[in-house]
Amino acid sequence: MDQRIDAMAKVLARYSTKIKKGDEVYLVGEVDTLPLMRALYREAVDLEAHVHTLITDLDMKETLLRRGTDEQLLREPTLLRQVAEKADVTISLWGESNTKALSNVDVTRIGTRVKGTSAIKALFMEREGRNEIRWCGTQFPTSASAQDAAMSLSEYEDFVFGACLLDNGDPVAAWKEVGERQETLCKMLDAKKELHIVSKDTDLTMRVEGRKWINCNGLQNFPDGEVFTSPIEDSVEGTIRFSFPGISFGQEVENIRLVFKKGKVTEATAARGEDVLKQILTVDDGASGVGEIGIGTNYGIRKFTKNMLFDEKIGGTVHLAIGHSLPEALGVNKSSIHWDMLCDMRDEGRIWADGELIYEKGNFII
Repeated sequence: MDQRIDAMAKVLARYSTKIKKGDEVYLVGEVDTLPLMRALYREAVDLEAHVHTLITDLDMKETLLRRGTDEQLLREPTLLRQVAEKADVTISLWGESNTKALSNVDVTRIGTRVKGTSAIKALFMEREGRNEIRWCGTQFPTSASAQDAAMSLSEYEDFVFGACLLDNGDPVAAWKEVGERQETLCKMLDAKKELHIVSKDTDLTMRVEGRKWINCNGLQNFPDGEVFTSPIEDSVEGTIRFSFPGISFGQEVENIRLVFKKGKVTEATAARGEDVLKQILTVDDGASGVGEIGIGTNYGIRKFTKNMLFDEKIGGTVHLAIGHSLPEALGVNKSSIHWDMLCDMRDEGRIWADGELIYEKGNFII
């Protein structure tokens, strides 16, 4: 057993989700994540919580998407409904044996399945907004993810655990320090009314007055390192080109360019996967709106790994998500989609807030 797995479980249980006696705790993950799930189970039991596990299997997901009827795809998963209704804490463990397993599945069928789980997702977000549920999602290193990142498994393990600050003598203290640093940024941004983001092939404006900037310091994503908000829905105007492939359900869409008018996508192009992009944008009425604008602040993550948990945190990048807004940021756009896409700001990127230059070439300058 890699001792860093035990260290990761301790941080997730005792810092990120703050499991306490009597909590209903649900651990949800692929079979490949079992080493971490077992370590988390031990931690939760030691903390006198009531622990439940939901182990998923990629082959079974693929079977349903390929062979299921529309009625089956739209059927709400009873066990996930229970999680959304009953959980005090949920920890999602991501890590698949084949990240491309769903690449050739018809996107419309994936969209149908997403609709089947949309009510559960909405309930989860409502409970989150009322502070009734604590949750965190994390990545367990697998060979498939290592291949995506063009690393060996041992290199990828070092990358994941390093990004989680588990090599630090006191990782909890390290994440608290990240939180203090980012809280200063959030307070500054909370006072701003409008953002103007410029980079290569990108010129985008949006209003953020009255919205809340969220300090991401390892509580809901692990690892972490970003600040984000949900812009005023009808205010997004202009063009953005995403520097890295957008990845959704294992399908890669390259060189995405979106044009926004009054907060909605009016033009969408891609060098590869444009049909996938356009299908996702039409899954429901809210899918073509903006749910999030975020700024990556983790300068320890430098490499694009085709995993947005890490990629959106890359210091010197901005990410925009189409679809569902984040309730904690006071956004109101509703969608079964929330798709983050990444724009590199390190070469020529700039951000103005209320006309003041606050960010240049990948760094805040105030």
